[in-house]
Amino acid sequence: MAIKYKCDILNELKNKGFTTYKIRKEKLLSEGTLTKLRTNDTAITLNNISVICELLDCQPSDLIEYVPD
Repeated sequence: MAIKYKCDILNELKNKGFTTYKIRKEKLLSEGTLTKLRTNDTAITLNNISVICELLDCQPSDLIEYVPD
């Protein structure tokens, strides 16, 4: 099973005005989660997906997709 990001989430957040500095300062996502997003590690919690969806005003399906092996 392979879950992949459909977009560069950090870039999308930056386009909406959420720099990594602002995200850390406002404690929206942890440094560990930001590192996972930088390295395309999809092992982030549903809570984090929820926060990202709220910030980007999108649905989880806009962020991730299942790609069969």
